[in-house]
Parts: sequence; structure tokens; C-alpha cells
Amino acid sequence: MTNIKTKWICQSCGYETAKYIGKCPECSAWASFVEENISSDSSKKITKINDNVPISKISEITFQQTYRMKTGFAEFDRVLGGGAVSGSVILLAGDPGIGKSTLVLQTAQTIASIGKKVLYICAEESANQVKIRAERLNVNSEYIYVYPQTDLENIKEQIKQNSPDFLIIDSIQAIYDNSITSSAGSVSQIRECTNILTDIAKKENITTIIIGHVTKDGNIAGPRVLEHIVDVVLSFEGDKYKTYRILRGIKNRFGSTNEIGIFNMQETGLCEISNPNEIFLSERSGIITPGSTIIMAIEGSRVITAEIQALVGTTAYPAPRRVTNGIDYNRLLQILAVIEKRIGLKFNTSDVYVNITGGIEIDEPAADLGIAMAIITCFQDVCVKSDTIITGEIGLSGEIRKISNIEKRIIEAQKLGFKNIIVPKGNISYKNNFNINIIEVSRITEAITACITKGDKNL
Repeated sequence: MTNIKTKWICQSCGYETAKYIGKCPECSAWASFVEENISSDSSKKITKINDNVPISKISEITFQQTYRMKTGFAEFDRVLGGGAVSGSVILLAGDPGIGKSTLVLQTAQTIASIGKKVLYICAEESANQVKIRAERLNVNSEYIYVYPQTDLENIKEQIKQNSPDFLIIDSIQAIYDNSITSSAGSVSQIRECTNILTDIAKKENITTIIIGHVTKDGNIAGPRVLEHIVDVVLSFEGDKYKTYRILRGIKNRFGSTNEIGIFNMQETGLCEISNPNEIFLSERSGIITPGSTIIMAIEGSRVITAEIQALVGTTAYPAPRRVTNGIDYNRLLQILAVIEKRIGLKFNTSDVYVNITGGIEIDEPAADLGIAMAIITCFQDVCVKSDTIITGEIGLSGEIRKISNIEKRIIEAQKLGFKNIIVPKGNISYKNNFNINIIEVSRITEAITACITKGDKNL
């Protein structure tokens, strides 16, 4: 007779305890413990990967060039490091309605177009629902097989019978293993099902994409160990009420985690944006107003040009508001403190709002100077020169610190037609090689003099 026991498991990190506790001692999450039934048989179950592999000297291991499948999106391939590695397991997470299923279905069409067999496990939708989306996306390949199923044993059987080259699990939170007594979506189910699917992918050399949910805080739902099991973790971000989407690498065993891919959600599906700088700048109004600056940030190997808007207004309340969209809140507080101390502008009676247009997020310190100039110009009701772009990190003493990849930023600014670029002093040694006026500044006060003009004031 199977002995049934219960234990409490944190749904955020997988920490186990014999009784309920309010705060998880591992991840500090509150009210995250759920009671799960654990049988003595399932508790002893261990998923084995790569059984009977002989020990080898690293000098004797032969290296083979990794085969990568092209997804049909250059932006997707960029984030993956050149394409999906054969036999790898990719976890794709994002908010509901952001376009995860759309992305993988369009990718499946590309994979199938070269004769590769694709098995789409739709655990949350019926086959008819998948077909409706496929018709809208013009996905209709005879090499794509749709299987609506949530039982892991049936999924394993179909994988064995069909031997796909590409496997899609949509989503892992809906898959369950009958040998585990807890419900689908629990920590135990997600961990065990992911282990088994990873084992199959490695043994059968099947490239696998697993779609995962996110919590209300934006973190990937399920145990943290889930991210350690898979090879690649991708985050699909963006505002579902806007059209732009950003694919960001969080973990990648086969490439850099600094790359991002930018897409535009349209009625016929996702379209990649190969040159996002032109898109973001095209939306900028022709009238230059106080509180608007253009910055350049680096995301992986790509230069991102973005417009920063600031609004500083008088408040009648004792505690002024600080609101950010696209930048770190604490970074804004630090920049305001530097402006108040080193320049003398006071914001103790002013609300400050800072926004990066286009729905993108930038956390690079090189955006500091652009943020500061947007705030200062709005506060003083003056404008930054319309042909000037700004980049630089601000230190606590008001100095402008050097940044990385300065040459790439200057070349991109030159391509976009800017006449002036403000950079940290000493950051570049060969200014004469560029057809753009390079203005070097060492203090925030010098930057104000260099980029602000009374002639552009919007009266």
C-alpha cells in the first residue's frame, strides 16, 4: 500500500517544509506555500539524464560544430546566438496575450518549410483554436502536427511515434504527470515534467521550446530550478496595448545574454524590426519641446536610440511624486539628488515624471546624462538642440564618466543624421575620423552649456 504524505511547498522557489509558514525563508515570498500530497513511490522517483555515459578526459573529447536551426526571424536568431541549437531546450516566458504562441507558431512554419517535422503540443487550447490562429498567420504546412494533450505519458508516446525534429510545449504549467499526486502547475509537476521533457530532448536530439507563464511580479512562474534545467531562458516583454515587443535573453548556454530582438505585433502576426532606431525616432514630433532628449544605449551588440521625455510640475502635496516608465526608479532618485547638490535646482515642491517612448526599457548607466538633461530642460523651460544626441554616465560628484562602445554609438548617430553628440571627456581619442561634431564634457554643468539653446525654446 502506497504511503501518502503531505508537505508544504513554496510555489515561488520550491522550498519544502512540513508545516505552513507565512514567509518563505528561501525567497522571502509571503503566502506562497501550498500543501501537496507526496506518495512514497513518487518521492523516490528520480529523472535520469544521460545514463551510462563514460568518463572522458577533456583533451580527448572531440568537438563537433553545433547545428543551428534558423527560426525565420533574424531578431529571434540574434537572441539565440545564431539560431536554435539542435537538441536544446528553450524556455519562453511572457505575460498573457503578449504573443508567445504567435511567435512559436510562425517559427514552426519556417522550420517546417525546410522539411523538418514539428510537433505542437497545445495543452491550453483545442486543435480548432490553434487552426484559427494558424489561418490568421498563414501557417499551413503538412509537416506541422498539432496534438491537444495535457497528460505527459500520452505526450511521450506521440514523441516516440512521430520522432519530431522540433517540439513545442504550450504551456508547461498545463502539463501533468499521473505519478505525481499534486495538480498541474504545482512546483512538483513543473519540475518533474520539465526534467522528463529535457531528458527526451537530449536523448532524441529534439529542439524543444517550452512556453511558461509569469507571475504578477513579472517573474517566471514555477520553481527557480526550472530556469537551471533548460538551456535557454527568454523573456518576451512589452505592453499588450502597444504593438512593440522585445525578446530578451536571460540565460543562454550557446550565446550572449545581452542581445535583444524587437518585433511589431500586427494583424497578420509578428514582424521583426531590423532598424528600431528609425521606428522610434519617426514617432518624434517635429516641434522640439522642453524635457525631450535623444540618447543612445547598448543592448548586446545593438545600439538603441531612444527619446526620453521628462515632465516637472509644481505639486500642492507635501510629498512630491516620482514616476518612471522605462528606467529604474532608484536611478531617477540618484540623478535628482546629483542635480540638486551639484547644480542647485530644487525639486522638493515638484513632481517629476520620466518616460522612454516606444515602450522599451533601458537600464544602462550611459542614459544618465540624457535623463538629467531632459529633467533640467523641462524645469528651466528650455530645449536641447534638435540635432544633438547625448550619452554619458553621471557620477555622484557631478562628473561625467566614461562609457563602453563609444565608437559604435558615434557611428550610429552619424548614420541617423545628427550633427552633434555629447560624450564623456577622454572617452575617444580619434575624433577626426567621424563626420559629426563630438563635444566632450567632464561635468554636468558643461553638458548643460553644450546642449541647451535659448533659440529652440517653445514659446
